[in-house]
Amino acid sequence: MNIRFSLPLLTGLLCLSTALSAQLQWREVMPGVWKGTAGLPEKVTLLGIAAATPDSAALRQLPTSSFPLDPGDISVKLSDGKVYLRFPLERNEQIFGLGLNFKTVNQRGRVSQLHMDHYGGKDDGRTHAPVPLYISSRGYGVLVDAARYITVYAGTAVRTDTKNPPVLHDRNGNKQWESQPYSDAVEMLVPAAGAEIYIFGGPTAMNAVQRYNLFNGGGYLPPKWGLGFTQRVPTLYSQDDIIREAKEFEEHKFPLDFIGVEPGWHSMSYPCTFEWDNKRFPDPAGFINKLSGMGVKANLWINPYVSPKSGLYAPIKPLSGTHTVWNGLVADFTLPQAKALFREHFMKNHISLGVSGYKMDENDGYDKWLWPDVATFPSGTSAEQMRQIYGLAMQQMTDEWFREQNRRTYGLVRASNAGASRFPYVIYNDYYSHPDFITALVNSSFIGVLWTPEVRASKSAEEWVRRMQSVCFSPMAMLNAWADGTKPWSFPEVESAVQEVALLRMQLLPYLYSTFAQYRFEGKPPFRSMNLIDGFAYVPQVSGGKLDATLNPYEAKTRSELKDQYMMGDNMIVAPFFAGDSSRKVYLPKGKWYDFYTGELAGEDGVITVKSRLDRIPLFVRDGGLIPMIPPRRQAPLPGETLPLEVRVYGSAPGSFELYDDDGNTFDFERGQFSRVTLKAAGGKGSMDKPKPGKPFGYTPKVKWTFMTAQGK
Repeated sequence: MNIRFSLPLLTGLLCLSTALSAQLQWREVMPGVWKGTAGLPEKVTLLGIAAATPDSAALRQLPTSSFPLDPGDISVKLSDGKVYLRFPLERNEQIFGLGLNFKTVNQRGRVSQLHMDHYGGKDDGRTHAPVPLYISSRGYGVLVDAARYITVYAGTAVRTDTKNPPVLHDRNGNKQWESQPYSDAVEMLVPAAGAEIYIFGGPTAMNAVQRYNLFNGGGYLPPKWGLGFTQRVPTLYSQDDIIREAKEFEEHKFPLDFIGVEPGWHSMSYPCTFEWDNKRFPDPAGFINKLSGMGVKANLWINPYVSPKSGLYAPIKPLSGTHTVWNGLVADFTLPQAKALFREHFMKNHISLGVSGYKMDENDGYDKWLWPDVATFPSGTSAEQMRQIYGLAMQQMTDEWFREQNRRTYGLVRASNAGASRFPYVIYNDYYSHPDFITALVNSSFIGVLWTPEVRASKSAEEWVRRMQSVCFSPMAMLNAWADGTKPWSFPEVESAVQEVALLRMQLLPYLYSTFAQYRFEGKPPFRSMNLIDGFAYVPQVSGGKLDATLNPYEAKTRSELKDQYMMGDNMIVAPFFAGDSSRKVYLPKGKWYDFYTGELAGEDGVITVKSRLDRIPLFVRDGGLIPMIPPRRQAPLPGETLPLEVRVYGSAPGSFELYDDDGNTFDFERGQFSRVTLKAAGGKGSMDKPKPGKPFGYTPKVKWTFMTAQGK
């Protein structure tokens, strides 16, 4: 038998054969970002779907970084149509990231299969954002850009040829025997013929995260109204019910900037028509205009599956997969024609009417709900790949529609992945553990996604106020009442405490908006794990070529797993209480830290114990920290509105803060239409630079400087 190969196939086989025995060749594609290619990467990749343009100018502003690993210690093997990757781990190195995890922070010693799914309560890789990125405590990051179910062995497996074999113990009488011996590698199995790998340099873990976010275009800067409060109404509310709901918020003097309209707005949902029900919503344009007159935006719930009763069904059917979800078509969003049809339908029925954004549900899992892995799609994209990229593709195309209108949006999504930093979406889910929600918020900072610990229900007034306090210190302050019509004041005994924390969020808008501007321009996540903070993270010191722990093993483990406190911006620690807590420990980084409310010294570089107060969430500000604030208000400032500014100053160290502002609604800031002024305080005096003429700046030039001391203001 004569077997003939075409020239391209022979070339491909030769490349595969060569790659089996060769090291990866690393090329610096952006400052501090290196790319290597293993085998023949697939056409559909995570970063390709996200379609970001790196912010090269911002990347150049970061500290210089050399390649952070020994290239000789990185290995790749191509076998059985799969890519086997191995990266070195040092003895005291910690690993963070590897998806949106809810129970663990340090991922070393864990095995995960990064698989898009409705979160099942276990940190096994099946989650809403299975981002194949890990961040090392040594100050670098590794991303595998493959839209596949990637299995990660994060310091769990020991090779026979390891340079650092674990100590051999005899279990018969030796109590030091371990079921999981020391491993010196992260190994990954990618079920594809090839993959592109990126390494993000430091020198710190925060720098690696910044490089990842900036490589993906920088973090998203929400519209100002997106940082206000949002209420999602019950499923079958009509337009009149929703108007009444908005009026109730006015009567209770409670913040409300945008309202979530749940599935009942569709003429059919599960699957969806994406067309208004003419009984509950006889006048969609009038409804949206009336809400707008009350200063409230409308955000529409959708899932992506197209109902046979939708006008979109017939044209999208040839561009859809072989299997349905709830009898709805699954459009192939890797096809430009499919995206164009959705755009036309959504522009006509929603965006042209003034709809502000979307809540994109049910694009994550379960296996028994979504299309199976045996499904096929007209583009040739596999069902597995489509599972990994579907929520990402939905974010990309809807973001593009609003950008065309020069309108910023802000919404919710259940599925995300690598490359999503620049998208206007916050992840949520149906899981409802308050402590685990805070762990997810901590972990979101490693992987370039945003997460909200939304409020839905509570067993007690105490739990209610604790959940409301947490959500007001997150990327989206949301009460999701789709199931039972809960209101912020549903527990009258804590109504004032709930209102107080919601108004505090509104007061902190200058600080919060400037923090999100950091995310956009510098890549710093607005809500940050303590392991990204200078002066806190456990960093082993090198002495004589050996690693010496700077902390005892117990303290190192505690810090690496710190999952119930986090930073909001550069200056503020948030340490939520949970129902039933009478006190809690708070870990403070180096330097002095002060109580946000009183200005009293809380502690310095150590652990403090804080007693519970029902009406306050513990907040601490670093020495020299400046917190710009506005007076309490129900809704975000409008374009052109000018507000008085108070700047609180904590401690005695000189401090500064970059106060950012723009019109709060459009993308004109990307064309230079923004202000950034420096606030400074030292020796009991404060100053603010003058904004540049002709640039948006919504604060009066006369600043109220409040120097917080142990004696009060």
